[in-house]
Amino acid sequence: MKILFLAPQPFFQERGTPIAVRLALTVLSERLSTASNDSDSRIDLLTYHEGSNIDLPCVRLFRIPCPPFVRGVRPGISIKKLICDLYFLLCAIRLVIKERKVGGYDVVHAVEESVFVAMVIKLFFGIPYIYDMDSSLALQLTEKWRIFRPLYPLLYLAEKAAVKWSLSVVPVCDALAAIADRHGSSYTHILRDISMLDPAQAQKAGITLKEELGIPAGDLMILYIGNLEPYQGIDLLLDSFAQLESSSLSSHLVIIGGNEAHIKNYREKAEKLRISERTYFTGPKPVANLSSYLLNADILVSPRIRGNNTPMKIYSYLHSGKAIVATNLPTHTQVMDNSVAVLADPNPAAFAAALRELILDERKRKELGSNARRLAEKRYTFD
Repeated sequence: MKILFLAPQPFFQERGTPIAVRLALTVLSERLSTASNDSDSRIDLLTYHEGSNIDLPCVRLFRIPCPPFVRGVRPGISIKKLICDLYFLLCAIRLVIKERKVGGYDVVHAVEESVFVAMVIKLFFGIPYIYDMDSSLALQLTEKWRIFRPLYPLLYLAEKAAVKWSLSVVPVCDALAAIADRHGSSYTHILRDISMLDPAQAQKAGITLKEELGIPAGDLMILYIGNLEPYQGIDLLLDSFAQLESSSLSSHLVIIGGNEAHIKNYREKAEKLRISERTYFTGPKPVANLSSYLLNADILVSPRIRGNNTPMKIYSYLHSGKAIVATNLPTHTQVMDNSVAVLADPNPAAFAAALRELILDERKRKELGSNARRLAEKRYTFD
């Protein structure tokens, strides 16, 4: 079998979708190398010009040419990403034409917006595709840019066509599965993200995050990990942290991730809120250290305010056995309930109350953490 795997992201980079792509490639390459007697079986991976190379059995890596002045492609829809996607379309068609001379591809695996590239390939070359659905593209585009909101019906129809034309849809969560089924998916199979936590690796860590930042050992650390795009709710998180009273002054907020522009913006906000002395922006950190950071925290937070897919970090949050505060929205509630997390309405007063409850109640922190770990080990590990 020959698979054309379309991944329109910088690859490999240590962030959500590229990590999920690597996991999918790891499993597919193992299956392909052990289950096939055809020595020509392989996966051709097409991705962006940015990222580091990885070696996997049966996987050949192809990159688009570097578009002029396009550097640092960030998560989510952007002008840079749209430019890259145009290059991506042309490169995908070129690969298909080249491969037709030696038998052609059997199937296309299309991640996110590359499904529209796969539709073009199916239309002109007859190759079926699988839609790896990490988000609702119609919702994502109209939430990002208000100017596109009047076009939502047209975008909805385009997304529906992508689903109906597919061989199958592989969404990452229940909310996306419901959208796929509503669009008329012929076969839907949820393939959830998993925990990236490695407790054994955490035990090898030297200096803890608290020590690194100079946080007193007896004080509580509230930790957020992820990008700092507006939909992640960092404004909500800072506003909530600012509402905590003197009884919670022994708590510290640590935010891992983000680019320089976002960090500068939120540092200025923390200063205006007079919480800068207890708020730490570390910038990006290696995923290899993720386990250590999570296990070093007391409370983990996910203040996301938009989107219907579950953040990949939630599965590692659960697996860490730490108490979690998250917004009471479908992005979280399709995975968590009140037995494993405190789910708060997405406003500063409610989120602050949830933080305060866990800061003052060690017993509840331990109870929620234990429940969360059991859930993760049962449902969200690599096996």
